[in-house]
Amino acid sequence: MIEQGIDFIKKIIEETIPIHKFLGLKLLHIEKGFVRVSVPFRKEVVGDVRKNRWHGGIIATVMDSVGGIAGSTHSKSLKDKLSTIDLRIDYLKGAEAKEIIVEGKIVRLGNRILVTQMKAFQDDELIAEGKGVYNFIRIEKE
Repeated sequence: MIEQGIDFIKKIIEETIPIHKFLGLKLLHIEKGFVRVSVPFRKEVVGDVRKNRWHGGIIATVMDSVGGIAGSTHSKSLKDKLSTIDLRIDYLKGAEAKEIIVEGKIVRLGNRILVTQMKAFQDDELIAEGKGVYNFIRIEKE
């Protein structure tokens, strides 16, 4: 899919997918099997109003998206399909009221199953890590 051009991919990721646009997700880096994004802090992502911290579900949503984006780097067509089968997130530290950076990389790519590892950071400190398992259906065979 990267062959379509970075500007095209960036537009789809940042502007066409409604949840990404709502969250202000920005693509920082993409290559075959790897992606890095940033998401700014804003009041709508707060889960702990006492400490003004990110809601874990929002972090999980971003991590799921990043796993999917990493998987889509192996797509050959916009008709290829990718859907989440399982998602596991370990929260290691409360996310403070500032930007998060999330990275995702493919750890296994099978005929129909794709496994990714994701990590979320604030100021280079790991705040969450997870694994995503996706159903990946290629419409056009390689």
